[in-house]
Amino acid sequence: SKEKKRHMGDTNHFCPVSLKENFVLYPGRYEHAAKYQEKFYYFATSEYRDKFLKNPEEYVAHNEPIHAPPLRVCLLGTHGAGKTTCARKIANKLGIFHIQFEEHLQELILPKTKRKVGPHFNEDDDNKMPILSQEQEDSSQTKDEPEKIKQVI
Repeated sequence: SKEKKRHMGDTNHFCPVSLKENFVLYPGRYEHAAKYQEKFYYFATSEYRDKFLKNPEEYVAHNEPIHAPPLRVCLLGTHGAGKTTCARKIANKLGIFHIQFEEHLQELILPKTKRKVGPHFNEDDDNKMPILSQEQEDSSQTKDEPEKIKQVI
């Protein structure tokens, strides 16, 4: 007997609700499939399937195709393995931007903790940020003296 070919929905085997709401390509599951306008759609969860079925037009392509989320690449490796060098080359080649995660994380943590956090920064290290009032900052800089670097490296 001939099997009927399943016509996939606009997002192929990825969950259209996850794509629309979270901008993430999440593979749908066979047990959470639904048929809409002679196409089969696969969903990450039964809740997403139910959400889709309540208002399918919100999740299907109309005049233009549904766009995939931006490319994300994560490089992992030991200290000194060349992750940053490779990441910069990949970013340059693909025309995407490079985020140095550790630096980004420090930028987020520093204002809250007033110190850098991580294995490179022990309690014994003098890694606490000097907390100066605006008045102290202004008076610590003279016309003859260049602006001081405020971040401790």
